[in-house]
Amino acid sequence: MPPTDASTDAGTAPETDPGADPCPGPGTDSEDTLELRLPEELMALLGGAPEPAGPGGPDGPTGSVGPTGSTGRTGSSGSTGAAGGSAATGSAGATGAGAGATGAAAAVGSAGPVGSVGSAGPVGPVGPVGPVGTAGGDLLDGVAEWGPTETPVGAFQLVPVRVERDLPLVTRWMNDPAVAAFWELAGAESVTEEHLRRQTDGDGRSLPCLGLLEGTPMSYWEIYRADLDQLARHYPARPHDTGVHLLIGGVAHRGHGLGSALLRAVADLVLDRRPACARVVAEPDLRNIPSVSAFLSGGFRFSAEVELPGKRAALMVRDRALRDLL
Repeated sequence: MPPTDASTDAGTAPETDPGADPCPGPGTDSEDTLELRLPEELMALLGGAPEPAGPGGPDGPTGSVGPTGSTGRTGSSGSTGAAGGSAATGSAGATGAGAGATGAAAAVGSAGPVGSVGSAGPVGPVGPVGPVGTAGGDLLDGVAEWGPTETPVGAFQLVPVRVERDLPLVTRWMNDPAVAAFWELAGAESVTEEHLRRQTDGDGRSLPCLGLLEGTPMSYWEIYRADLDQLARHYPARPHDTGVHLLIGGVAHRGHGLGSALLRAVADLVLDRRPACARVVAEPDLRNIPSVSAFLSGGFRFSAEVELPGKRAALMVRDRALRDLL
């Protein structure tokens, strides 16, 4: 799965009481409970959609937390860098969504060092499957149309990657040692191209994007459906759970707390633009303290420890119901 580690200016993350229950008590919107009914899209991926319960059919699937099984690779060891310090916040590689996502050293997504917030390494692709449609034919509700959002650090916008245009830039970022340590996508352009095309040519479960701050490309993101990703096998996923991986590309943008600010902004953008999504998730490497700290500073809560291919991750969740409190 793509990197989920994120780095922040904070050097350590708050300690958690090992005996405390990381999830709220029953009856709260943020409770992590197992969804017993498989979403239509997931059933379609497994070989056939369920018969609709009635006119209109059941609700659509729940987005994934980060490429953990979506189009990307599964198995990378990426970490989750905190926003700021390292470059990556995501895990090395992709978590299914697309290869590499939020690398630790340079990413701020699911894994990576202080500079990035990517996920901690790709969890691996779910394998090619026929297109899985939703009511609007878009599993992620038109990310390209979300537009800019104001943040404490400036105007920010997600722009879907166009491989022909953006491959040289993304390849350069992936070859930064701070990012490569977690995303594991260093090498020729063909390595990064394969990772990107798994998503751009896939069924829409994962979308690679450039993050533009005041009009300048400075980060790489993967927005993906966590409920349709392999990550969903490792935690009680809910329909439309949406995952994020992130890496901060330029050294000049690292170490200034950008990771946390952008993680919060993007998570809130997902919740605003995807009404069916109740949670945004990420899975930074537990060892990447700066990354976990970045997610906590960005409004995510620690939900549980999750054993994923290639790493033990911290499942981080930003709940719609708690967004005004965290």
